[in-house]
Amino acid sequence: MSNHENTAPQIVTLGCRLNTLESEVMRDELVQAGVDDAVIVNTCAVTAEAERQARQTIRRLKRERPQARIIVTGCAAQLDPDKFAGMDEVDRVVGNAEKLDRRTLLGSDAEGTGAIVVSDIAEVKETAGHLVSGLEGRTRAFVMVQQGCDNDCTFCIIPAARGPNRSVPFDQIVAQVQKLVRSGHLEVVLTGVDIAAYGSDIGMCDANGTGLTAVIRGILERTPELVRLRLSSLDPARLDEDFFELLAEEPRLMPHLHLSLQAADDMVLKRMKRRHTVADVLHIVDRAQTVRPDTVFGADLIAGFPTETDDMFANTLKNVQAMGLQYLHVFPYSSRPGTPAAKMPQVPGNAVKTRAGQLRQAGDAALSRHLDRLSGTLQTVLVEKPGFGRTETFAPVSLGGEAKPGTLVSVCLNGHKDGELIAAGEACDLPPQAAQ
Repeated sequence: MSNHENTAPQIVTLGCRLNTLESEVMRDELVQAGVDDAVIVNTCAVTAEAERQARQTIRRLKRERPQARIIVTGCAAQLDPDKFAGMDEVDRVVGNAEKLDRRTLLGSDAEGTGAIVVSDIAEVKETAGHLVSGLEGRTRAFVMVQQGCDNDCTFCIIPAARGPNRSVPFDQIVAQVQKLVRSGHLEVVLTGVDIAAYGSDIGMCDANGTGLTAVIRGILERTPELVRLRLSSLDPARLDEDFFELLAEEPRLMPHLHLSLQAADDMVLKRMKRRHTVADVLHIVDRAQTVRPDTVFGADLIAGFPTETDDMFANTLKNVQAMGLQYLHVFPYSSRPGTPAAKMPQVPGNAVKTRAGQLRQAGDAALSRHLDRLSGTLQTVLVEKPGFGRTETFAPVSLGGEAKPGTLVSVCLNGHKDGELIAAGEACDLPPQAAQ
């Protein structure tokens, strides 16, 4: 390894897509500042285990780069800056509100302005739409449309780490999308902590959350060159009829909706303080597939939430299967100190593990059925890396040939294996179509 590589700035990202985007903003800041020999660790705090992994990562990075300056930021740093500042390996701790400004991220001089720069995130009122030219090594680009969350789910610490809902001004969002499209990105993903709440803090929407729909319409109208627009996790309580009308009429809005479901039993949802019911989600699935039959769904699910009985879990499993959710992100419940759920009666660990496995099996079965339906059709695939891409419904495709990453190709799909569709080597005479 060369001396330059030894001293090159490094960013290590833990956690969510929003952290991924923010890491790219920080990467740009490091490049513009001409910084060398600094390592930034962008932490996650969604569970206590995530914090433990962050500390483990910091120690490993210091062993690998003993001369580097270690700067810790992100949600775990926001929640407990003293713990990270007390680590011998750490030189500086920066909060979520400060990390996207190089002056606070790096300090005004070589020594910095103090070991801890973390403000009260609850007092932050605005979020800027930082412009980045793209995401390193990614064909799919993320655009942050809002920060923070006003909900008080009993399992979640994120509002304390990210602060209240703060919408990025619409013109800044459009400018970011247009910049990414000019740099060659064909697909953009709108992301944030609670994107369906967009506009509720700036008078752009009512309680049903129509602000997000207005933003989507505006992006597509003002960026005709954008080929694909995809959405990150959506709060089911905020999806209204305007959204479904847009889904029906706009083919560039991808028919792949990821729902922040968490459970599919009404009592568990109530104890989580979620704002939707099982009936609400069943309606969303039915409505979306009525107006756009090729729509598929992902969902976040917590297995073994405190007080969840066998019967409650059986309801969740039955309802998840009825919804036919194809892409499941299943999280075994992990107690997070500082949340109300941590004080509730806990489900035994072996039961949590078993339930998580059953939910994953249900997701695998639904995805396999979706891949069956796509087999024998001609699909447009975004090539993400050599030999691999995804359809509009996010189905993974194993590609042959020399398709260039970042391009769109039409391929005939010839079955699937190990969770991936297989692109046929021969020409396909079928017209492009979606699986019904």
